[in-house]
Amino acid sequence: MSFLIPNRGAGGTKIPLSIIVLVLCGFMFFILLYTERISLMSSSSPSSSSFFKLKSCPRKDNSSKPKEKIQKERSEIVEALDDRFEFDPEECNVAAGKWVYNSSIEPLYTDKSCPYIDRQFSCMKNGQPETDYIRWEWQPDDCTIPRFSPKLAMNKLRGKRLLFVGDSLQRSQWESFVCLVESIIPEGEKSMKRSRKYFVFKAKEYNATIEFYWAPYIVESNTDIPVISDPKKRIVKVDSVVDRAKFWEGADVLVFNTYVWWMSGLRMKALWGSFGNGESGAEALDTPVAYRLGLKTWANWVDSTVDPNKTRVFFTTMSPTHTRSADWGKPNGTKCFNETKPIKDKKFWGTGSNKQMMKVVSSVIKHMTTQVTVINITQLSEYRIDAHTSVYTETGGKILTAEQRADPMHHADCIHWCLPGLPDTWNRILLAHL
Repeated sequence: MSFLIPNRGAGGTKIPLSIIVLVLCGFMFFILLYTERISLMSSSSPSSSSFFKLKSCPRKDNSSKPKEKIQKERSEIVEALDDRFEFDPEECNVAAGKWVYNSSIEPLYTDKSCPYIDRQFSCMKNGQPETDYIRWEWQPDDCTIPRFSPKLAMNKLRGKRLLFVGDSLQRSQWESFVCLVESIIPEGEKSMKRSRKYFVFKAKEYNATIEFYWAPYIVESNTDIPVISDPKKRIVKVDSVVDRAKFWEGADVLVFNTYVWWMSGLRMKALWGSFGNGESGAEALDTPVAYRLGLKTWANWVDSTVDPNKTRVFFTTMSPTHTRSADWGKPNGTKCFNETKPIKDKKFWGTGSNKQMMKVVSSVIKHMTTQVTVINITQLSEYRIDAHTSVYTETGGKILTAEQRADPMHHADCIHWCLPGLPDTWNRILLAHL
């Protein structure tokens, strides 16, 4: 038997049978091999697929490490990243954003772990059963705010004085800052000194102090200590800060705030000169006018006294009050009592925040020669109707009784905030600026 391969000639060329058989066998072997390879590639068996899959990089085994060590390592990584995060207030508008619930959030302290929180702000210790208010996180629309790092904060303050000046809301921010950092400082390396107006937390290891000076109007008044309960008898000396400012001099970081004490009525008694003659010489002014005069006196002191090469100056905008539930669509509600979630409407602005007063702050600071950084906490705090101390607070130095708690319309505090809580976010923004 023979095969002919056509040729251009008249005849054909014979191919030996043995060669033809050899070629056919090779062809069949190739088909068999190809079919087997396809089978191997499509097999779900781990042993077969391992020939064609790349091995992934082996994961680091953390199972043998203590949980605390893993968390510490992660924390150190986060802190390192925070330290490299360049916060640019020109690019980041912290006032525009939303509150996002994060069930995994755990505060850096509690009102039981931090011994420096006034009972007025210790909501959980005072019986607050709802704790979701500590798990809401402020998320700006166009940027991220680094998490508060105690080590970063204390390194920024090494060898420095941080001084908060203002009213009880400013005191809560001071207490928040102290509680956020105090856990990393050994017991023998920290101390607290309190007087009627002046409070100093000292971290010896860092040669740093975190201080608070009680000055509800910033300028002098007849109601700082003791407090005059009747607003009609309060007089503000709008032209002087001299007596108190001696405590502020030399601070490296100054954080001022004053608002809620000015809002006791449509008019306020203002005085130029001495309190020696009582109310004689005091003039009743529209509140925004008196507020402007007081802030101008403060601004003049800053411009004439503060060395901008040494000291940074901040002004915290007004902290909102929530005493009128109709503002957020609950005409039959009881102020902020029993509120458990922030307001979601981004346009919300309640009657507890006076825009005219806010414009006064902006106008005065705009004309100062010293750079003052404004920390705008107002809008983000407006949404937090759920974060007030409400009936889980004290009055007159005593915890509210069961009878008083049952009457939130008269006893719920919708001005101050729980700690831990909203003031921690204010300090997160402050640290980002630092």
